Order: sequence, then C-alpha cells, then structure tokens
Amino acid sequence: MNAHSEEDTDGRGRNGSSVTRRAMIGGVVGAGLLEMLSIAAPGHNGAMADDLPGGGPNEHSGAGDIAPFTADAPRVYTRAQWQARPPRRPARVINRRPDRIIVHHTATPNAKDRSLTHAFALSRYIQDFHMNKNGWDDTGQQLTISRGGIVMEGRNKSLQAVEAGDLAVGAQVLHHNEHTIGIENEGTYMKNGVPRGLWTSLVEVCVWLCQAYSLEPAGAIVGHRDYNNTSCPGDVLYARLPELRRTVAERLNSSPAAGNALAAPGPVLPILPRLDGFP
Repeated sequence: MNAHSEEDTDGRGRNGSSVTRRAMIGGVVGAGLLEMLSIAAPGHNGAMADDLPGGGPNEHSGAGDIAPFTADAPRVYTRAQWQARPPRRPARVINRRPDRIIVHHTATPNAKDRSLTHAFALSRYIQDFHMNKNGWDDTGQQLTISRGGIVMEGRNKSLQAVEAGDLAVGAQVLHHNEHTIGIENEGTYMKNGVPRGLWTSLVEVCVWLCQAYSLEPAGAIVGHRDYNNTSCPGDVLYARLPELRRTVAERLNSSPAAGNALAAPGPVLPILPRLDGFP
C-alpha cells in the first residue's frame, strides 16, 4: 500500500479523514460568503465558494480560438498550458486499464464564460483546493471539461497514461480509484441543463477513452453516485447517462478507429457494490 494516504484506494485525506472524491468549488451566487462543507457528508458534493477567478462574463469569450475536442483528433490542454503547480509526488501509474469512466460535476457555478482563460483558471482553482485544503498530492481527477467544452488534463501523468493504455491513479471516487478514470464536468447539474459544448466534448472524451481502453460504453460509463453517497453528477446530468452511453456507442460504431478499439474487448464487469456503507 502506498504510504501516502490520498493515493490509497479508500481515498482518505492526509489527516485520515474520509473523502468521497474531491472538494470542489461551487457558488453561492450573491451570498458573498465562503462556506466550507465536508465532502464526506451525505448530500454534499464539495466546498462551496464564490465564483471562480479569471475570465469575464461573455458567454463566447475567446471561444473562436478553441480547437474542438474530437475522439479522432483529441485536443487535451496539458498541465503546462494551464500552468499547473508541480505535484507533491508523481502520480502512481499502474499497468492496467480502468474498467469504469466516472462522470462527475464540479458543483461550481454555471458560469457563462467559455474562454480558455476561464477554463485554465478553473483547473488551477481545483488543483489549489485539492492540494491546499485536502492535502492531496495533486488534482484528484484525471480530466476536466469546462462549460465551453475545453478538455484539460487533471492529475499529472494522466494524458501519458491514457495514451499508453495505463491508469494514473487519482483521488476521485472513494474505494475505487485503482480501477476508474474520472471526468469532472464544470457546473452544477441538479436542476440546470448541460451546455451543448460541454456535452459534445463529454461524448467525444468518452469515445476516446473507450477506444483507448477497449471499453463498452454500456457497462463502463457510470456516475459518481453509483459508487459513493453523493448527489454528483447532479440529477440532470445523471439522468442523461443512458443517452451518453447510447451516443458514445453510436460514435464508436461510426468511427474509423472503432474496429481496432473494440477488436479484443475485455469482459464488461457489473457495477460493483458500494463499499462505504450506503446502498
């Protein structure tokens, strides 16, 4: 077992307190207050705070310069591009594929800014919170998608690991970090709809991951609440997961790389029971 506790499969913080996946930055719009909530508490997803720094209110700010993400030509903005801090320790990479893609929401404000500036600020803010408040080595999740559809590398070594068919172990789902890869989707989706740009990128990212790891979307794509006691990824986004699985399957069937990606798939495993005491 790794001596560094946040790398353990139970996802505990450095102080030994149980955490479900990550503390995220959400918004209490207009409240002017910072309310820190335990992310292990039932019904809560993370820390709540005022809106993210960086970026303006223009919904299409800088969007014209953003290359769209497609599975056939994936554009993942690297940690160097969003100016990540060095991790305390390098991520542990294991020589096996994940069998589940975990869909999260960040529980942050549903920002209108779609710019690279805003997206990069989001990634830095998440990393700072995970390292400074949770005491983790680095960002917990492997990938982050902004509301503008910008896809960014999260935990260090994640992009390299995907390209090699390996897994950079994160800290994004309690008890299940050693067999899952996590996607944080910017926003709060308990009642609000998912922006088109984010949804399009989420579909393409899942196609890309299914190709890279020879996964069948029907069994592989799940929500955070399927494993832990949390409302993540929000009622609205969670309700769209069947649609996500179908759409990803359709894209895989039409993709030039589909034949190679699913030529020798491993067994599709059933969703594992929760190990945190909740049904």
